[in-house]
Amino acid sequence: MTNLPPRLSTGISGLDAVLDGGLVPNRTYMVRGESGAGKTIVGYHFLTAGRENDEDVLFISFEESDADLRANAETLGFDLSEVPILDLGPSPEAFLDDEAYTMLSPGEVEGKSTANELREAIEEHDPDRVVIDPLSQLGRLSSDRYQFRRLVSSLLSYLKRSGATTLFTSQPSSGDTDETLAYLCDSSISLSRSDSGRSVRIEKFRGSDSQAGPHGMRIDGGHGMRVFPRLVPDSHHREFTIEPLSSGIDDLDALLGGGIERGSITLVSGPSGVGKSTTGAAFARATAERGERAAIYLFEESKRSFRHRSESIGIPIDDLVEAGDLRVDAVEPLSLSTDEFAQRVRAEVEANDTKFVLIDGTAGYQLSLTDERSDIRRELHALARYLKNMGVTVVLTEEVQQVTGAFHASDNHVSYLADNILFIRYIEVRGEIRKAVGVLKKRFGGFEPTLRSFEIGTDGITVGEPLDGLRGILTGTPTWNEAE
Repeated sequence: MTNLPPRLSTGISGLDAVLDGGLVPNRTYMVRGESGAGKTIVGYHFLTAGRENDEDVLFISFEESDADLRANAETLGFDLSEVPILDLGPSPEAFLDDEAYTMLSPGEVEGKSTANELREAIEEHDPDRVVIDPLSQLGRLSSDRYQFRRLVSSLLSYLKRSGATTLFTSQPSSGDTDETLAYLCDSSISLSRSDSGRSVRIEKFRGSDSQAGPHGMRIDGGHGMRVFPRLVPDSHHREFTIEPLSSGIDDLDALLGGGIERGSITLVSGPSGVGKSTTGAAFARATAERGERAAIYLFEESKRSFRHRSESIGIPIDDLVEAGDLRVDAVEPLSLSTDEFAQRVRAEVEANDTKFVLIDGTAGYQLSLTDERSDIRRELHALARYLKNMGVTVVLTEEVQQVTGAFHASDNHVSYLADNILFIRYIEVRGEIRKAVGVLKKRFGGFEPTLRSFEIGTDGITVGEPLDGLRGILTGTPTWNEAE
């Protein structure tokens, strides 16, 4: 079996994992994307990682000046003071002298001079890592496609022979420059940017494997670029024992046949205001009181509101939050991709050995998380399966739009994810609005096949006796049995 050389880090959090450990040395890598996608930032990371590893580096720029590159890098937290930059961009003098900026046409002195500058810089610095930004600029300055392809192929071969690992950028255009570069490189990384967020995809990775994408991506000051690999549930597993877990409410546990099982997924569904979040909070508090860490992710309510409401209905959580046994995290709408949120949950589970996760509510999850993919249910499925594989007990809450009338367990078609389905609904009894709770499904055991009254007061949740005297409860307008 051939031993591959040690991988080179890209310097980008998460991208090395997508690349199955990093870049293969002494190869050429293309980073493509529209203007503003973050191509140059990849170069910043790549060269900075090289300097941190005591490698020699070189930045070759065909657009931005030396001063602009260093200033722009500094705003994102990069120090390029020790990175040599070869500035091959057009000078103001060329415009003032009314000269055409040419570089590669046969017989033109400037073209020969630029080729010499490239060779001299490579020989002087003998770089381990090289960034060329953008290499596609040569296509716009070349006299024809054949000459462009010949020169790029020669340049990349020369860099390989020199022992360098080369990363170059390209911006798609109406011509075939970008496709020519994609053909000549060993590997290709594609960056995209849209109203729904940023993402990265590995389109080609010669001689190695990589994770299929797209993967969520973020660019911000102080961190530069961060990549959030798509969650692959089957790659994660933790041994655990399936056992019933209490909600802390005896009658609710009785309805559930003893509680919900460790490592199971429970869907709590019902219309707005019926008590779904409160029920989820009860399970979270019971988990924390057992000495196991729980985490709550709010998609439709602020942390302050949730904590105040929990206190007012007899399910206080502040003490558990302060003790570090419970985390409450409100997700700001349209601030995260599904991949970034999954990474946040994964970090919580693996760093803190978290045993319970409440995702409050699934509709908010679909609306709040930015993503270019059309079916976010697949991402929720992957996250829920990951948590289940790790032995984490999961509760999902879902709001159904219909208050009364025909019964629906789910409006968003996520009920298939659930091992258990607990529903709460409004009913009208003799002109009075009440609530009923029941279990529709339980995968790991039996449950009570009755409906019980459900109330939330200052002392928390009260699950009453079975509603034996009523029929047609699932219609929302039950009637009394004739015997009553």
